[in-house]
Amino acid sequence: MRPAPTILHLDMDAFYASAEQAAKPSLRGKPVVVGGIGPRGVVATASYEARVFGVRSAMPTAQARRLCPNAAYLSPRFTLYRQVSETVMGLLHALSPLVEPLSLDEAFVDLEAGGVAPETAAVRAVGEQLRRDIRAATGLTGSVGLAGAKMLAKIASEQAKPDGLVVIPPGTERELLGPMSVRTLPGVGPATAETLRRAGIHTIAETAEAGEAELVRLLGKAHGAGLYAMALGQDDRPVVAERDAKSISVEDTFEVDLTDRTRVRTEVLRLADRCVQRLRAAGRSGRTVVIKVRNYDFSTLTRSETLRGPTDDPAVIREAAVRLLELVDTTGGVRLLGVGVSGLADFTQEDLFAQLTTEREAEELARAAEERAGAEPAEEAPEEERPRRWHPGVDVIHDEYGAGWVQGSGLGRVTVRFETPWSAPGRVRTFAVEDPALRPGEPLPLVGGGPAVDQSSDPAILPKSVSEVPESPGDAASDPGEEISRR
Repeated sequence: MRPAPTILHLDMDAFYASAEQAAKPSLRGKPVVVGGIGPRGVVATASYEARVFGVRSAMPTAQARRLCPNAAYLSPRFTLYRQVSETVMGLLHALSPLVEPLSLDEAFVDLEAGGVAPETAAVRAVGEQLRRDIRAATGLTGSVGLAGAKMLAKIASEQAKPDGLVVIPPGTERELLGPMSVRTLPGVGPATAETLRRAGIHTIAETAEAGEAELVRLLGKAHGAGLYAMALGQDDRPVVAERDAKSISVEDTFEVDLTDRTRVRTEVLRLADRCVQRLRAAGRSGRTVVIKVRNYDFSTLTRSETLRGPTDDPAVIREAAVRLLELVDTTGGVRLLGVGVSGLADFTQEDLFAQLTTEREAEELARAAEERAGAEPAEEAPEEERPRRWHPGVDVIHDEYGAGWVQGSGLGRVTVRFETPWSAPGRVRTFAVEDPALRPGEPLPLVGGGPAVDQSSDPAILPKSVSEVPESPGDAASDPGEEISRR
């Protein structure tokens, strides 16, 4: 434990939803839910206005709709979230060389490594300035926790939400933790909590009082000893600047169970290609290919194959994924598919089989091209283009009306609200989904992107003390339109 609260934990407030509210003036102060909005979608983030109705992250979207039917349900825009995240992480790196990102919107910072004086007043001043800088650079708010250990800093930032700062002075840890639920501690999930509950342990204070021997008896040596130390407020984990990924994977959930074996195989090949793209973007290779199959009854199977050496060859990974798929019975219907690569390395090993596979594919393509060239040209009916699908929340541009976002679509029509982050709430117009004047757009900057207008400087969400519930559910998102999307 450090003698001063020099470990900072930043957690952006309702990040995805807040970014959408900042980008869409008409949604500010209203319930917003971001995630998979199809029948099998899951909530990624809910704004604080939606949380009033009981909507939470990881909740099925169908359940969220029942709880808060008038919220705006939007598809994620990860391009925007990554842009904002890069700005925030840049501010953190300006404070210290030791920044440990946990996700796009969350990170630990070792302020002592950045030269900040190990004094409560000094670290508090840094935390307050950071919050102001984030607000100025992104228009969003973040909550900051400061403590002498990572676990405590994270608990402090949770206590600070939304848009606040909490410092845990050294020596006050046990007093603060004592009345909290044991679920507050890292690594205590539903199963561990139930084991402790059966033993009469509900709070962190009761966990500490139980003693290390009793916790080891209940949970095993490693888990029990670790939990006892955390209950005493002890956590000596350092802030690690680089967190090495152990695997890279992609997966998709389907609105309708896949029963056609050919379609399942096609989806696995598509996922394998996406996985390779992520692998190469990270500058990595891997030697173990894994597929994940979730069946219609929610049973989940994984199969893996370890290659002779690390590779980022798409042909090798595709072929391995298809071989693994042959080991799984998918006749009952597939709900989810995933492809991943583990055993990561920073190099690739030339593989004779990979070369043979590539050469064989090249020969087949050449032979097919020769056959097409020798065949008599035949008149073919023009292939119909698939109708464009406009997912709620995505950016669009209209030749006449400019930038806007899709509010809803269905029955061959798409409803667009034309507004920008720096404008007043905009007008809504409806077009045919194939309107040639309407095309996909790119996310606009949340701040500094246009002329100033007479709009509130309030953040996209409000602090706990002034947050209000919408006067009526009807005041939430109007004109939702009929939505067509997949997770």
